[in-house]
Amino acid sequence: MQFWQAPERPEWLARIIDECRYMDPAAIVPLDAQNLIATAMQRTGLADFGSDDWREPFDILTRSLDNEAELHLFGRIMTRNELINLLEVRLRVEETYRLHPEIEDEVIDAPVFITGLGRSGTSILFELLSQDGQFGVPSSWEAMFPCPPPEAATYRSDPRADVAHQLLTQWGRAAPPWQAMHESGGWIPAECVAVYEASFRSDNMPSKAPAGEYAAWLASADMKPALQYYARLLKLLQWRNPRKHWLLKSPSHLSYLPTLFDVFPDARVIVTHRDPIKANASITNMLATLFWMRSTKPFNVSEFEALMTPDGVAARLNRLIDWIDAGDVPASRISASLYADLINDPEQAVATLYKRVGLTLDDKASEAVRSYIAHKPRHKFGVHTYDTGTEADIIRQRDLFRRYQDRFAVPDEIVAHAG
Repeated sequence: MQFWQAPERPEWLARIIDECRYMDPAAIVPLDAQNLIATAMQRTGLADFGSDDWREPFDILTRSLDNEAELHLFGRIMTRNELINLLEVRLRVEETYRLHPEIEDEVIDAPVFITGLGRSGTSILFELLSQDGQFGVPSSWEAMFPCPPPEAATYRSDPRADVAHQLLTQWGRAAPPWQAMHESGGWIPAECVAVYEASFRSDNMPSKAPAGEYAAWLASADMKPALQYYARLLKLLQWRNPRKHWLLKSPSHLSYLPTLFDVFPDARVIVTHRDPIKANASITNMLATLFWMRSTKPFNVSEFEALMTPDGVAARLNRLIDWIDAGDVPASRISASLYADLINDPEQAVATLYKRVGLTLDDKASEAVRSYIAHKPRHKFGVHTYDTGTEADIIRQRDLFRRYQDRFAVPDEIVAHAG
């Protein structure tokens, strides 16, 4: 995507930003690490954050947000609230384990992970498979407020769900185009990066605000501590609200599948596949909108080259093939799902996928999937439109992605008419 034009802000937010233009947002809403840590400790009365592998990325993240992100006042308020909550999550998780060490004995049995390029059908597939009762998905509210651990008897009536819903739907009120891109709410299934964001080794925050220094650090960071923390959280969430198998999803896993299998050796991984030219243009537009929600900084594609440029995306996709060919990931535990199949005939696509993965789709689950499809029309919240580049761009990109598309039989969605 060569260009992105910021839309008009909602009147209420534009007025807040304008009224506060002569104030000092950094002094009013501090984002420095020590202030945030002290606030979380004071609010909870706790001091144990667990292992120290979170501290370096937390320091880099807060410094990057403070110095680079150019957050407007409301953006700083949103961000500070999220960071304090993440710190409180760490404190409360450690306290819960201290009081109940038996949580460690919980078993994460054969979880199913969905991954793939952003905007390649991971969310659609996640929603469809989550209709099957054999799967448990982490809801957005329990990802935000996991302690005290949810209990089966009160799970559907827990008041934390409404608090999370109000905070998450605020995104669409601050940036109305977001509503056409991604459904938000307290009961929407949470992506993995949101569940383990309190490890501070997650691309969830740099996807919401332009934090270049942190994004650069994260690109080469060891993700094992994050996934180990994830396992710790999943055990806590299923302790008093059992799940047979976890159904989990994040495009980010595509970048560190060997580490994922190291931490979850019996995992089953589904990789969604879509024309990368189409998917890449869509993710660029989505991130630009998220940044604009909180920041006045002009959107800069180059800061997120590994995620967005065709060369960076091609490198990630080719690395997946290399991992499979070299045996660095177990090919028998990886299955493919084509975006085109999900869109054209989602019911049949799910049935076929179950056979590939070795899962059983019983009549009850099949009917639940069929009902979900019938009651969720496409473009429920509007149409997400974006630019895919010039004819010359398309021709060059198609050559970059040919190995990947040939390997997984991914059809072209964008066609260049040369000459």
